[in-house]
Amino acid sequence: MGSSSREHRRRATEATSRDPVRCAVLTISDTRTEQSDLSGPLIERLLAEHGHRVVDRAIVRDDAGTIEARLASWIADDRTQVVLTTGGTGLARRDTSIEVVRRLITVEIEGFGELFRMLSHRRIGAAAMLSRAVAGLACREQGSSCDTFVFAMPGSTDAVETAMKELIAPELAHLVWHRA
Repeated sequence: MGSSSREHRRRATEATSRDPVRCAVLTISDTRTEQSDLSGPLIERLLAEHGHRVVDRAIVRDDAGTIEARLASWIADDRTQVVLTTGGTGLARRDTSIEVVRRLITVEIEGFGELFRMLSHRRIGAAAMLSRAVAGLACREQGSSCDTFVFAMPGSTDAVETAMKELIAPELAHLVWHRA
């Protein structure tokens, strides 16, 4: 890693120690409840371990309209800098979260999905190609700057742990700081 990258990460870490990254967490599932959802609380815990703050958290059914309404409200809210979703990323007919996220993001972060599938392949083999994990930047409103990061992860705790520990949590402060 070059000195420029190290310096960016150091400055981002200092800035977020004073002003934590504000995140919203959405579990997308037709079967999970507050009692049975393991991935949402895992995301929340891992964010806290890295000094970030969860400003809102919800569970919604895998319904495109419901998902889009919740995501759009968080993207439009100045308090939310990052939205993290878990679930609804597979190939089942009901898995609609990726289509919704892709409609809402303006700039895709291709490397997130690519790296996530590479890391997953090391753990689960060829089945990693079934993941449609995606990330990008969304705009608060038409014509405004695109400053809200959205990450869509699979629903399994192993997938969430991989994405959060190896990709998202270590870089989140750097990403948000870079957009400021």
